[in-house]
Amino acid sequence: MPHRLHIEQFGPVHALPVLHYRMEFAHLVREAVNRVRPDCIALELPPTLEAPFLRGVARLPEISVLRYDTRAKGGREETVYLLIEPADPLVEGARLALERDIPLHLIDVDTDSYPLHHEPLPDPYAIHRIGLTPYYEEYLRACGTEVPGREDRRREQGMAFRLQELAREHGRILFVCGMAHLGRVKELFGRPQAAPLERIRRKGVALCNLHPDSAREILGEFPFLSAVYELRRGPLPPMPDDGGATLRRRYNAFELILGGKKEVPEEELLRHALERSARHLGHEGEFPDRQRVILRLFLEAARHYRQETGEPVHLWQKRAFFRFARNYALTSGMLLPDLFKLLAAARGCIDDNFAYAFWRLATCYPWQRETAEIPTIRISPEEIWGGSRRIRFRPREKRQKGLSHLGFLKRKKEKRPGEWLEGFDNPSICSYPPEDLVIEEYGRFLKKKGARQLSEELSRTEPFTASLLDGIDMRETLRNLHEGRIYVRENQRAKGGVGGVVVIFDEDRGNRKYPYRMTWLGEHDQESDMAFYATSPADNIVGPGICRCEYGGFLLSYPPRRMMDVWHDPDYAFARGKHEVLLLAALDYAPEKHVVYVAARPPRSIFRQIASRMGKKIVYIPLGSLSPVKLKGLRVLHILHGHDKREIAKDYVW
Repeated sequence: MPHRLHIEQFGPVHALPVLHYRMEFAHLVREAVNRVRPDCIALELPPTLEAPFLRGVARLPEISVLRYDTRAKGGREETVYLLIEPADPLVEGARLALERDIPLHLIDVDTDSYPLHHEPLPDPYAIHRIGLTPYYEEYLRACGTEVPGREDRRREQGMAFRLQELAREHGRILFVCGMAHLGRVKELFGRPQAAPLERIRRKGVALCNLHPDSAREILGEFPFLSAVYELRRGPLPPMPDDGGATLRRRYNAFELILGGKKEVPEEELLRHALERSARHLGHEGEFPDRQRVILRLFLEAARHYRQETGEPVHLWQKRAFFRFARNYALTSGMLLPDLFKLLAAARGCIDDNFAYAFWRLATCYPWQRETAEIPTIRISPEEIWGGSRRIRFRPREKRQKGLSHLGFLKRKKEKRPGEWLEGFDNPSICSYPPEDLVIEEYGRFLKKKGARQLSEELSRTEPFTASLLDGIDMRETLRNLHEGRIYVRENQRAKGGVGGVVVIFDEDRGNRKYPYRMTWLGEHDQESDMAFYATSPADNIVGPGICRCEYGGFLLSYPPRRMMDVWHDPDYAFARGKHEVLLLAALDYAPEKHVVYVAARPPRSIFRQIASRMGKKIVYIPLGSLSPVKLKGLRVLHILHGHDKREIAKDYVW
């Protein structure tokens, strides 16, 4: 890897050029302190803010905000906010000075109107690959010739003057300064400077605790990144102890069952995800790799998504996510995407539930609390950054600006541990009617598709002689245009209807993923008998007496109220898997001649022989030929313990 540190030296001053609120530069400050071993540290901040600023630094890892009012041009008042967060290089410099007892000096000039610069800076992730020296050289070539404004010139003269004063007392000074000012400060340091005219005291400076909801939206780096950086500042945290158990979701969105009864709250599980990520990102003191942090965030989000919905994130979805996020970042001239782009990729490449799990982890900062020894303040992105971008996870819901207040995703939780387990006193089980309507409608669609496929197999094409039959076959006519003949098509309807539909999502050859097997009868003439295998209901309890499962495969047989328990029928004992049991039952119970079989692979040839002996035929439809979006929504079912749960299920089903 390249040597990443770049220090400009003039006299006793060792200057580090930085970009504000960027994790990579915060780490470079640590490296610079370790290499230079300075007698004092000078920061690009005004001394009028020193006392409240140092108090905010001492509160870390809790994030603070400095707030004061200024009078801008035109006489109107504006509020200035200064975030004190871990991943900022100036904050890191002050924090190291306090931790290592190094004299600290704030040397900027206090002004009411700090100029805003919108420079086309390269992505700071480039420093991880090429180092700071070529990065800074490219910056100077692109922006180094710009003429500074009046306020910038005054600030740079003031910083050069104070550095000259510090040089009389210290032999090694580490100066942490923005890239836009360093070159001119270095030039001014070589000439005598006068003390600047400036404010020596600023009234009304308030130090506030940042509200956790605001911390999700306004930090310079998104909270997961800041939290991982904070955990890696010191000794690496130990690997979270899950008690030897696997992560299981019993009756809450995030709950770990340890020894069968111990409960771990959601906040602690989110912290476990952070600690695992910090441990997996390299050795202690290693330069942080933003790309690997994003990968860890994706993997942890996929873990929680699987736990909550029972659905895995597939490899092709992972590839699509990172390809989309990369291309989206490149459209704005960045190497890696920001949080907004990551959320857009999560929603578009997987689904809304994954995007929510991703957002919940990406905006997790476990140290922030709503109550503190100082006043707590809420700040919107418009107030501090001048604007925000909006993303909708569910367009039909009314949304506020920013990424917080996702009321539509605040699903019901237990008021006390174990409350939902009290809803399982009814021994009878039933389905959720809205899901029944969806699956029956899809069964009718597959029956029509199977019948249409049979008709196409039986149709024939021949040259036109005396009759047009069922019409001209344009494809065959064009294919044989050189013959100068017209081809006509005769469609023949298949004899017999479709009496059963089998859909296999996963054959589950290891018999581990889908252990739950059930046969239940239709409640009325509009429903079919059904047999299915699915994930265990006990692994995903979403309400009192309400379980969420995922189909591995199912059978729909028409007409209803005829099917026995297919899973314990000795006639099907020779089947090699649950998918073959369903196919045998479909052939056995179908009153019609045809059975539609939907799966990733066609059935073994022996089943076609069995069907032929029974006077029936299997119509195979590849699973990949059907809509993956429709199939994904079809795989989820809810099992209710008692018909009385149907009245409340709508509040817990999602």
